[in-house]
Amino acid sequence: MIKFLDLKSQYLKIKDEVDEVIQGVIENSSFIGGEEIKNLEKNFATFQQARHCIGVANGTDALEIAIEALELPKGSEIIVPANSFISSGEAVTRQGHRVVFCDCNKDNYTIDIENLREVISPDTSAIIAVHLYGHPCDMNALLRIAEEYNLKIIEDCAQAHGAEYEGKRVGAIGDIGTFSFYPGKNLGAYGDGGAIITNDDHLAKKCKMIANHGRIEKYNHEFEGRNSRLDNLQAAILNVKLDHLEEWTVHRIKIANFYLENLSEVKQIFLPKREDWARQVYHLFVIRTSKRDELKEFLTNRKIQTGIHYPIALPKLAAYQYLGTINEEFNANKFDTELLSLPIGEHLSIKDVSTVVEAIKEFYS
Repeated sequence: MIKFLDLKSQYLKIKDEVDEVIQGVIENSSFIGGEEIKNLEKNFATFQQARHCIGVANGTDALEIAIEALELPKGSEIIVPANSFISSGEAVTRQGHRVVFCDCNKDNYTIDIENLREVISPDTSAIIAVHLYGHPCDMNALLRIAEEYNLKIIEDCAQAHGAEYEGKRVGAIGDIGTFSFYPGKNLGAYGDGGAIITNDDHLAKKCKMIANHGRIEKYNHEFEGRNSRLDNLQAAILNVKLDHLEEWTVHRIKIANFYLENLSEVKQIFLPKREDWARQVYHLFVIRTSKRDELKEFLTNRKIQTGIHYPIALPKLAAYQYLGTINEEFNANKFDTELLSLPIGEHLSIKDVSTVVEAIKEFYS
């Protein structure tokens, strides 16, 4: 079996390091707000080239807290890419704002700059830039638009740990950035977890207070917040894995390059394009084909696991029927029946990836 994801294999390679820090947290009975979370916030901020990092309970909380901290006009519109996980949209609605969907481009599936301009209205207050599959959005173009229309930029980096735009790590290029540490992410915990990064001192303090019941000091609540903390045990695990992340990322890129080089002759599939200014960290390697379901079944029969991200574009979900007519011309609303995620990760060898490539070639021959 060629696995799509193999967290057990990853754990066994770093078992001694992980077991040691878990045992240390348990022996110290330091489960909430301990040294490990302080170290992770410091280390991850440095890794992402940001001034501040705030650990929170999960990636969805990170988005909600970031939106709340920006103090946008209630009921204002926030633009969300139509090809993303629902967290990007539900965080907007749950903070009292209105979702407006924008199309994705056909090359790397990040936000389409031309369509973005078309959906901006006088009620627009912010853009959620999803660095989808690990490929950065065109941040300079987004920054120009944000300045022109006086908009805030929230970077959704749930799939983009270590990704770069023109040599700068994503997350702190816009106003604020959010991350998920869900176990399957490039940097994943052994449970839920998330983080917020920013270079803005005021935003960092506001996020920290929102996530901790509206306080900095115990019992001194300046406003009503919420309980969204990354626990010390998960922080300890993430600190260990952070030391290995660059090595794992380099391997992901190596695998992606192998796919790109060896599948280029298969004309029936569309390969993702990587912009010259991007360091794509390949949380997912996604191809596009009109025979997606048939290919997936064929690979399954060859004991090759694949995934679909995402099978239903956000505007087509029942959750967003209240928004009205679906734009059938959106790439996202057409591509959701064609996208297929191939196995990628540090658990794979080039021999494994070669097996995947040969199976795909066999299918199309």
